[in-house]
Amino acid sequence: MSIVSLLGLFSCGPKYANLNVEEFEKVISDGNTALVDVRTKEEYDEGHLAGAANCDWQSEDFLSLMESLYPKETPLAVYCRSGRRSAEAAKVLSKAGFAVSNLKGGYLAWTESKKDTTLYEAETFFTARGKEIGMTLIKHASLEIAYDGLSIQVDPVSGHGKPTDYAKEFPKADIVLITHEHGDHFDKDAIAALTKDGTRIIANPRCAEMMGKGTALSNGESLDIREDFHIDAVPAYNTTEGHLQFHPKGRDNGYVLTLDGLRIYIAGDTEDIPEMSDLKDIDIAFLPVNQPYTMTVEQCVIASETISPKVLIPYHFSKTDLSELPSLLPGIDVRLRQMQ
Repeated sequence: MSIVSLLGLFSCGPKYANLNVEEFEKVISDGNTALVDVRTKEEYDEGHLAGAANCDWQSEDFLSLMESLYPKETPLAVYCRSGRRSAEAAKVLSKAGFAVSNLKGGYLAWTESKKDTTLYEAETFFTARGKEIGMTLIKHASLEIAYDGLSIQVDPVSGHGKPTDYAKEFPKADIVLITHEHGDHFDKDAIAALTKDGTRIIANPRCAEMMGKGTALSNGESLDIREDFHIDAVPAYNTTEGHLQFHPKGRDNGYVLTLDGLRIYIAGDTEDIPEMSDLKDIDIAFLPVNQPYTMTVEQCVIASETISPKVLIPYHFSKTDLSELPSLLPGIDVRLRQMQ
């Protein structure tokens, strides 16, 4: 049943669909509905539905934040702990013009039904034409990007911190992107677990050589996956004396993905290199912040001011204190997530 049909069932009552677990699961699996957890950040971090973004209903700017994140034509599916807060959120959102589904019984009903949950944080973005781009922030330098039926895995690694079972936790990948050969970025077992017939592995030349397969892209080279999906391989290297051996110039890649016009910069392991000034119209930037291997906080500020992305998501930061970063970049939407 479509969300429009479901909403029609409630035309005489609340202007949102109040769905049981099975109905809610069907709606969020349609690929067109944005999933939002309206609990607190603390509750969200303890476990949530896969792919859910977090927007606290109790925050003063809840509606304005939701309106800034989601186009009105995008159907929303919301949930909280028991269904009460999300029902209130659904009323407000539907009054504002959104088509909304609410999970009756909330997260408690979902887990009591033995449905899967996750600890991975998620972000949702939209292209200018309204296509949804979902990002699962797995850990460290590993993330998944879901776009228009494609699953794009970046530097998938099974270990490094909390183990990730790619075979169970993620769909087979359509694209696997590898930045360089270090063990926290390059894991043959994780790649194998994600590979299916037709999976395209794209890597820097060194990793392609080590695998004996895949498409090798050197700095400055590019690749069209399809008409609305373009990949540019860009430089990633160290510049600080005494650190040059970690990531020598010319060996490793960063990537710029252009998806239906929205541009995502995944920097790989790099410092604030001069080539960053060539990057234009970046919407979302993933920048690493952990000296001696990548950038200091100060270098991240310089890099961010050079690139000027709309959204900055620091990653690969280990134990680096990033708490001051948002105040140092007042013109950029800095999102501190669990990407240690």
